[in-house]
Parts: sequence; C-alpha cells; structure tokens
Amino acid sequence: MARKFSELRARMSPEARARSDAKARQMIAEMALSELRRARGLSQQALAAVLNVKQPSIAKLEQRTDMYISTLRSHIKAMGGELEIIAHFPDGDVRIANFSEL
Repeated sequence: MARKFSELRARMSPEARARSDAKARQMIAEMALSELRRARGLSQQALAAVLNVKQPSIAKLEQRTDMYISTLRSHIKAMGGELEIIAHFPDGDVRIANFSEL
C-alpha cells in the first residue's frame, strides 16, 4: 500500500529529516544540463528555438562532458541564468573574471 510522503516524513527522526533535507539541497545544487533544463520547465525544442539551433543539437550538447565556456554560457543564458566560473580553495573561493561576458 502506498503512503503519502508527508506521513513517512512525520515518522522520521529529526536527524533523519535533517539528512534528507541536506541530500535534497545537494541534489538541487548539482544537476546535469538536461536535468536543469527540465527543472526550468523547458523542452529541448523550446531551448533550441531560443538558441536558434535544431533540437538534435541540444540533445548532443546535453550529453557532452567537454565544451567551450561560451557555448555553456549561451545555453545557461537561454534558460534564464548567468554562468560564473568559481575556483574553490581551502582558504576561500575566487571568481575567475577571464570568462566574464564582454
């Protein structure tokens, strides 16, 4: 028998709820491009129209593990976002300005 998530969550310990919340935040913070597009409510066809390319180009791009930063920036901008490149170091983070949009 299926149960509602709210019922299951109510039976969880506070520690388990905290772990669940942390995992959910992590999953939202880390997404593949295809997941991000879907989370933004866009189809490949709609994104292709914004970028003035064909849908198969979007499908191919979403599977790539290596691409130009300018290509990624255009993709993110078409979804309504902005791309920032940040280097993480033990003593702090640094935003890399070389890749800022001109």
